[in-house]
Amino acid sequence: MKYSLLLLRLSLGFYFAYAGLSKILNPEWTAAGFLKGAQTFKSLYAWFALPANIGWVNFINEWGLLVVGVLLILGFWVRYASIAGIVFMALYYFPSLNFPLAGEHAYIIDEHIIYITALLTLIAGQAGNYLGLDGRR
Repeated sequence: MKYSLLLLRLSLGFYFAYAGLSKILNPEWTAAGFLKGAQTFKSLYAWFALPANIGWVNFINEWGLLVVGVLLILGFWVRYASIAGIVFMALYYFPSLNFPLAGEHAYIIDEHIIYITALLTLIAGQAGNYLGLDGRR
C-alpha cells in the first residue's frame, strides 16, 4: 500500500509540475480562451478572463500548478498541496461541464474528477509520510 501511495504521489506530482512548467515556459499561453468558453458558471469564469484579472489568474495557474507538483514530488505538505490540486481540478472541471456531459467523452465523471479522487487518496493515506519530507517532521 505504501508503494502504491508513493507511486501515485510522484506521478501526480510530475503531472502537476509539468503542467505548470509548460505554461510558464510558453510566453503565448493564457487561460483567457478556456475561461471565455465556460459552459457552467459563465459569469464567474468571464470575470476571471477580464483584462484586469487575467494576469493574476495566469500567474496563480502557472506557478500554483508547479508548486503543487514540486510539493507532491518532495512529499512535503502533501495535505495542503493536495487541497490546492483539488481546487485547481474543480476549477478546470466546471467550465467544460455541460450537464450531464463532462467534456467531449464523459458523463459527469471526467479526468478532473479522477484526479480529485486520487488527491483525496493522498490525503487519506498520509502519502507524504512514505519516502517524503512529511515523514521526517
